[in-house]
Amino acid sequence: MSSPERRRRTAPAVQLDLCWDRQGLVAGVDEAGRGPLAGPVVAAAVVLDDLQPIAGLRDSKQLSAKRREQLFDEIRARALCFAIAQASVEEIDRLNILHATMLAMRRAVLALRLRPNLVLVDGNRLPVLDLPAEPVISGDAKIAAIAAASILAKVHRDRLCQALHLQYPGYGFAEHKGYATAEHLGALRSNGACPEHRRSFAPVAEVLAAMP
Repeated sequence: MSSPERRRRTAPAVQLDLCWDRQGLVAGVDEAGRGPLAGPVVAAAVVLDDLQPIAGLRDSKQLSAKRREQLFDEIRARALCFAIAQASVEEIDRLNILHATMLAMRRAVLALRLRPNLVLVDGNRLPVLDLPAEPVISGDAKIAAIAAASILAKVHRDRLCQALHLQYPGYGFAEHKGYATAEHLGALRSNGACPEHRRSFAPVAEVLAAMP
């Protein structure tokens, strides 16, 4: 084997080479909400349309909230198909966050209107699927379809947190989106946990254990 061939087969970018050589539809998958102390974990799957490219797709964390909202609408309008799914707080506490995330991803892929020939998943783990799939580390920075999925998942979950804020106004969900900020932990100590808190997460469990 020549040196160029060896590099091509061993470099991480070979994942990208494989997917573009494959015939058929490619779905990108990503999640939002693994780290927060409350609310569901959300996953999205997107099959983009090569004939309707979307400018500015990138990791959702690198975009402003306003730009994410704009791209959310554009992705929904221009993608060949997309699906958004979630795993509940009860499932997170029962299964653990990793398995709940994989469940949400599986649900998103299975909900696609069109069956993809290949699924590219952000990260180093794969949900259980009955079709070819590959993990892509930092995929939301490399694959447009994964970036699109990250935007759909992030915006959808942020909207869920806005709804949680209206339902449980004492916790500040609209601002911190469920993450373990000082404000959030203070509200937990003052108010206890609401039904949407993940009791299997250590900060929640510790606060509840310390309450009289």
